[in-house]
Amino acid sequence: MGTKRGYELRVVLLLGLAYGFAYFDRMALSFVSPFVIEELGLSNFEVSALGSGLSATWALGALIFGLMSDRMGRRKPFLLVAMVVFSLCSILSGLSQGFWQLLAARMVMGAAEGPFLPICLAIIIAASAEKRRGLNAGIVQNVFGAILGTAIAPVVLVWLAEEFSWRFAFLVAGIPGLILALLIWRFIDEPDNARDPDAPRPSLGLDLLRERNIWLCSLISCLLVGWVVVGSIFFPLYLVGPRGFEPATMAGVMAALGFCPAIGGVLVTWLSDKIGRRPPLIGFSILMATSPMAMLWFDAPLPVFTAALFVGWVGMGVFPLFMGVIPGETLAKGLAATAMGLVVCIGELTGGVFAPLVAGWLADTAGLQLPMFIMIGLAGTAALVSLGLRETNPVVLRRRQEA
Repeated sequence: MGTKRGYELRVVLLLGLAYGFAYFDRMALSFVSPFVIEELGLSNFEVSALGSGLSATWALGALIFGLMSDRMGRRKPFLLVAMVVFSLCSILSGLSQGFWQLLAARMVMGAAEGPFLPICLAIIIAASAEKRRGLNAGIVQNVFGAILGTAIAPVVLVWLAEEFSWRFAFLVAGIPGLILALLIWRFIDEPDNARDPDAPRPSLGLDLLRERNIWLCSLISCLLVGWVVVGSIFFPLYLVGPRGFEPATMAGVMAALGFCPAIGGVLVTWLSDKIGRRPPLIGFSILMATSPMAMLWFDAPLPVFTAALFVGWVGMGVFPLFMGVIPGETLAKGLAATAMGLVVCIGELTGGVFAPLVAGWLADTAGLQLPMFIMIGLAGTAALVSLGLRETNPVVLRRRQEA
C-alpha cells in the first residue's frame, strides 16, 4: 500500500510539473510580447495571430492525438513525444527572425501541447486511488498549471527578457520540459488499463452535440476561452501601453493574477458541490466581466488596482465546470471523456482562434481599449447562456426530488 501511494504521489508531482511547464511555454509569448513587438516590429493583429495559431493547433492536437492514444491504448509514448516537441518549439521561438518563423514554431507547439492534459489525466486516473482521482486531477490542472504557467512565468520571463533578451527567455522556458521528459520516461510506467478491449472504439463525438448541456457547454467554452486568450494577450499590452506601467510592474500584476485559477478552481467547484453547478457558473461568469472593466475605468493605487483585477480573474474557476464536471455528469461515464474533449476542442477552435484575431484587428484600428470591451461582452454572454443549462449535481437533484 505504501509503495502504491508513493507511486501515486510521484505521478502527481511529475505530471503536475510537466503540465505546469507546458502552460509556462504556452503563456511565454504573452508576457514577453512587448519585447518581441519592439524587435520584430509586429502589429497587434500579428501578435493576436500568434495566439490564435497556437489555439487552433492545440484544439486539433487534443482531438486527434487524444483519439489516437485512446484507440492504441498507449499513453506514455504520446506524452514523451509531446514534451520533447513543445520544449524544442519554445527554443525555436527564441531563434525566430520574423513573424512567419515565430508563427510556425508556435503552431507546432500547440499541436504537441493540445493532447498533453487529456493524456496526463488518463495516466493520473489509472495511478490514483478512487477517492483521490478528482483531487489529483485538480491539483495537476489547476494548481501546477496556474502557479507555474501564470504566476511564476511572468516574473521569471520578464526578468530574463530585461536582463538578457526575450530570445534567452524562450530558451530557458524550453529546458524544464526536456528534463521532465527524462524523469517521466524513467519513473512513470505505462498504465496497464489504458484501453478496455471490450469497449467500443472511440469516435470524434460530434453526435453528442444533440445533448442540450453539451452544446451549451461548448458555446460557453467558445466565449470564455476567447475571454482568457484575449485577456492573456492584451492585458500585458494594455498595462504597458495605456496604463503606462513598466514591464516589471506589469509582470508583477500578471503574476498576482496567475494565482486566480488555482483559488477560483477550488472556490467555484466547492460551491458547486453545495448549491449546484448552474448558480456558480452564472455568478462567476458575471464576475469575470469586472476585470476588463477595472482595466478601463478603475483608477487606484497599484495594490488596490491589482486587487480589483484579481477579483474578476478568480472567475476562471468556472472552467472545470463547463469543461469537465457538467459534461461528465450529463452523459454516461463511457462518453464523459469524449464529451470533455469535444467541449475543449470547440472552445479552442472558435474562442481561442477568432476572438484574439478580431481583438487584434480592432486594437490596430481603434485602440487597445477595444479588446477590453470584447472581454466584457464575452463574459456577460457566457452568463446568459449558462441560464439554459440543466442542473447536473446529483446531490442537489436528490434534494429537490425529496422536497
